[in-house]
Amino acid sequence: MPKSQHETAPPALDLDSIFSIAEHRSHEILERREELDGRRRGWLVRRMLVAADVCGLSLAFAFATVAYAPAKGVDHVTTSKETLLFLLALPVWVLAAKLNGLYKHDEERTDHSTTDDLLGVFHTATIGTWIVYVTTELLGAARPELPRVVLFWLGSVLLVPLVRTGARAYSRRQVVYLQNTVVVGAGHVGQMVARKFLQHPEYGINLVGFVDAEPRERPPALAHVGVLGSPEQLPKLVRLLDIERIVIAFSGYSNEDMLDLIRSLNGVEVQIDIVPRYFELLSPAVAIHTVEGVPLLGLPPFRLSRSSRVLKRATDVVLSAFALFALAPVFALVALFVKLDSPGPVFFRQERMGARERTFRIYKFRTMVVDAEEIKADVAHLNQHEAADPRMFKVPDDPRVTRFGCTLRRYSLDELPQLINVFKGDMSLVGPRPLILAEDVHVRDWARMRLVLKPGVTGLWQVLGASDIPFDEMTKLDYLYVTNWSLWNDLRLMLRTVPAVMRTRQAY
Repeated sequence: MPKSQHETAPPALDLDSIFSIAEHRSHEILERREELDGRRRGWLVRRMLVAADVCGLSLAFAFATVAYAPAKGVDHVTTSKETLLFLLALPVWVLAAKLNGLYKHDEERTDHSTTDDLLGVFHTATIGTWIVYVTTELLGAARPELPRVVLFWLGSVLLVPLVRTGARAYSRRQVVYLQNTVVVGAGHVGQMVARKFLQHPEYGINLVGFVDAEPRERPPALAHVGVLGSPEQLPKLVRLLDIERIVIAFSGYSNEDMLDLIRSLNGVEVQIDIVPRYFELLSPAVAIHTVEGVPLLGLPPFRLSRSSRVLKRATDVVLSAFALFALAPVFALVALFVKLDSPGPVFFRQERMGARERTFRIYKFRTMVVDAEEIKADVAHLNQHEAADPRMFKVPDDPRVTRFGCTLRRYSLDELPQLINVFKGDMSLVGPRPLILAEDVHVRDWARMRLVLKPGVTGLWQVLGASDIPFDEMTKLDYLYVTNWSLWNDLRLMLRTVPAVMRTRQAY
């Protein structure tokens, strides 16, 4: 079956006749699947990443060779030996990267990105470079100068992830990257998963439909996603529709029947994802341990030590100071265009709720007319959340936004002055969403744990959807961020923010 994003689909399919025809064509279907089995997302991405690693390492080797030139000139014999040694070491790198899991996760995880590979690339490059250096020194096969080795190591750590990013970007534009996917369970959780797939085309998920014997009524946004049948028909659906991913999302099927159904799929090449119970509390920080073969998910207790707070604050001060200095020309240029575009101040200041229930005034570049707050009631009927959740006020194509303000919002440039808040200590580079006071009053009970840390310029809410995320889901994301904080997670979110704001998503 060709892979394409489904624009329309019937609410249900009469599969009995289709299955009867498919039985007569089973041999042909199996042969076709054998032809295509190897050429799926994993087949594509693995090859592209291997090519990216070879290209990145070659660029790092060329950089080290050119950048480091001994005072007496280039010894061509030595250089030839080192080049031969480098070429012989390339298969070892690929093997080490495979053992480090740098080629397998794209097929398994929908949201896997190069930022998730950074530690693995760093470890592989560091250990591999120094093992080769020590080995060559001991054997005397070649004697690369230490400064040149350091340059190669730095180049590989920087260039390999960069080329990997390009390889993944190329892969995501190929039709082979799409995974035909069904969601087992058309209830609240299953529909939430489906909505997230549709909102994130970068995941490469072609949502074929739901599988459920008793589906819940679907909202208009999911009306075009059909119900394909009941769970008993899942094995046939997988073969017939070339399904590559199954998401089990709290189907009404009994546990025993669902276990039997999943086990029946062991012989089929299909990725199975299971939405766990209490998924609202789980994050990457959850550890799996066992008791006599029974796996247990461990939720770490929330405790942010004083040293962690000092480290987070030090990171904020250093990076915000550097960013403010580096972006000073951008600030000046944006300020000039704001003034030329409409009369009024350059900055917009508004009271927000901060950490420990302390309010502060947030800084943004002004993107609306000066009297925007006074005429807010006039556009209240345009609030995109009015019907579903009026706690959030987001107006698409807000008439109060200025012409240049639209450009600033499109690329989140209006958020840049928040670096001043970060430097002052009101905010952090990464943290919960800074809510206005009218929204904060709706955050209650356990969700107020989000105020343990300072609000952030970016965070999980920004990377995963910004204005597209409902209010309750946003507070859950903030809770997960706060209760599972780590410096590495902050760095990952900062790296993922740039591609997130560049996606074709409006910011309101």
